[in-house]
Amino acid sequence: MPLKARFCSQCGAQVIVRMEDGRHREVCASCDTVFYQNPLPVASALVMNAQREVLLVRRNREPQKGMWCLPIGFAELGETIAEAALRELEEEAGIEGRVVQLLDVDSYPSDFYDDLLIVSFEVEMIAGTAHPGDDADEVGWFRHDRLPELAFPANDNAVRAYLRLHWEEWRIKDSFNRLSEESEGMLLSDGLVGFVREHAAEIVSAWLADVRTNPSTPCYANFEADYLIPRVTGALSQLGRWLAGARADGEIKDFFATLGREREKDGCALHEVVSSLTLLKMHIWTFARDRRVWERPVDVYRVLELNRRLGAFFDKAVYHATRGYAGVAESLGEDGAASPDDPFGSGMLKSS
Repeated sequence: MPLKARFCSQCGAQVIVRMEDGRHREVCASCDTVFYQNPLPVASALVMNAQREVLLVRRNREPQKGMWCLPIGFAELGETIAEAALRELEEEAGIEGRVVQLLDVDSYPSDFYDDLLIVSFEVEMIAGTAHPGDDADEVGWFRHDRLPELAFPANDNAVRAYLRLHWEEWRIKDSFNRLSEESEGMLLSDGLVGFVREHAAEIVSAWLADVRTNPSTPCYANFEADYLIPRVTGALSQLGRWLAGARADGEIKDFFATLGREREKDGCALHEVVSSLTLLKMHIWTFARDRRVWERPVDVYRVLELNRRLGAFFDKAVYHATRGYAGVAESLGEDGAASPDDPFGSGMLKSS
């Protein structure tokens, strides 16, 4: 327990406890000086590296001796609370840092020091090599999701606050890295792909109304809806399965080469085939964009990522449809038809 005043620092008389301002306070019995007791200010620093590991120190003194915690200590006269956090970080862990932002402020009733006010900051490491200092016998980097039990609840609060602030940033970075590595199935836009699949009928309807009236696709005005719907639905199915990693490039090649050959037999100009695919891409993108509320950075990135993936797919679709239209040999099935599980139905897209 913290030491209590016994004698007045102003006149030397005995200090007693009596009611002042509605609570018991230490007061000089002679000169009535009131010795106010306030929470002690404590500063802590949360440093995380590029591997998303948190810097912790193991305490070598009470309270909570032997437990891990963030670098932490009392603020001193003549320094701001942020400066105290940086000083404690350097003294306990050998790291120089820069305060990024406030994470948490928490009261803590300590049996050892009485009431504490713990202020936690996110700190960026700018120099130094982690090593134990004056109040620590060990330092270590721990994965944010595999932390040991921490000495103080305020440290847990600070870690949770840090994760809340950075989870979107991490998701964007992770998704970008997977996308750049051409790894499908774990991207932020996967949820939007499912959303598009669920509303395929609406996308098809919008595309159908456009393609049959658009000046760039005049031949499509000659086709009945019953003829076009299964074909555009098949294209959406190819897109969905490709995004999910269920179909190889060879299947996309077979499907759209056959589509191009069919359009050539129907008498459509090549530019109309290309335009029809471009219009489909546009309607998928527009539908996904307009049916959502993009308020957070991660939502904006999700749409941009979907647009990039749509571009990759439709580049393939246009290329193979063009080759099929031009009569370039493609590796179709044995009878020249698209794969038997395509939604066009068996034999509907026979090669000539």
